[in-house]
Amino acid sequence: MIAVWIVIAVFGLAVAIVASGRAVGYASDLAFGFNVPPFVIGAILVAIGTDLPEIANSIVSAVSEYGDMAAGVATGSTITQMTLVLGILPFVGGTIATGPHRIVLPGALMVVGLLVGAGFGSDGAFTRIEGLILVAFWITSAVLVYRQAPEAGAPVMIAAEGRPASALAGVAVSLTLVGAGATAAVMAFIEVAETMDVPVYLVSFFAASIGTSLPELVVDVTAIRKGEKDMAIGDIFGSSLIDASLALGIGPALVPLAVDGGLVVRSALAGAVIVALLTFALARRRHHDRITGLGLLLAYAALYPVLLA
Repeated sequence: MIAVWIVIAVFGLAVAIVASGRAVGYASDLAFGFNVPPFVIGAILVAIGTDLPEIANSIVSAVSEYGDMAAGVATGSTITQMTLVLGILPFVGGTIATGPHRIVLPGALMVVGLLVGAGFGSDGAFTRIEGLILVAFWITSAVLVYRQAPEAGAPVMIAAEGRPASALAGVAVSLTLVGAGATAAVMAFIEVAETMDVPVYLVSFFAASIGTSLPELVVDVTAIRKGEKDMAIGDIFGSSLIDASLALGIGPALVPLAVDGGLVVRSALAGAVIVALLTFALARRRHHDRITGLGLLLAYAALYPVLLA
């Protein structure tokens, strides 16, 4: 049975990889057609698509009364994307511009979202009102990120001008396939873990969060190879912001959740500290290279003994 789930995981990842290439191409066309900076396209539109597995997990976990799974994947994905995924990118595409005008606002909003989530979950539950507040916080954050959009960075968009409606439809279909493929892979990973009798929280925070972060990794690597570095960095910060707010809140907004308050607080606070330090460092250096990439990979590795303790 484990072999079957492994096959499903491989197939799901293959679908996500193929669809990601199309998603980046259509997103580039959309940015050109609407004259929207690639960073904003990545931080809002692409981020929603690559975060579909986390959003779906929150809803399914809430309906199935697996509160720890919903909270663990949301906070775990935030940390995984801001350390492991972001740390890999400069090794793939070289130095990436990260001036303050790009990352300070989404980074600060992410820290606030994580702290609010820690406060809400500290009593061992997420109420419907708390879930709605987190969803509203993301909507407000998306508006702020859009209004303070940076100018398009190098390289200049090279997509040919086309019909925005067609590009938007292409983005929607492609990202749906990315989300579907990644979700199938995540479900397979979880089934394998449960067959091997691994605790649910460990599966959600570590294994499942890695699986749900695969769309970000695949799409961002593809974007960087196509020269869309602004879109890639925008997606990382945008999808992590979604995890810290929308993905965490949408489940309890539908069905109140019971969670392990201690684990929620510990993981959310660890994420807030990491995001704050990372945002400050990248804004000060104004670029993300292999040095900061290595630091992020080491930070991710350090989370295992810290959180497992």
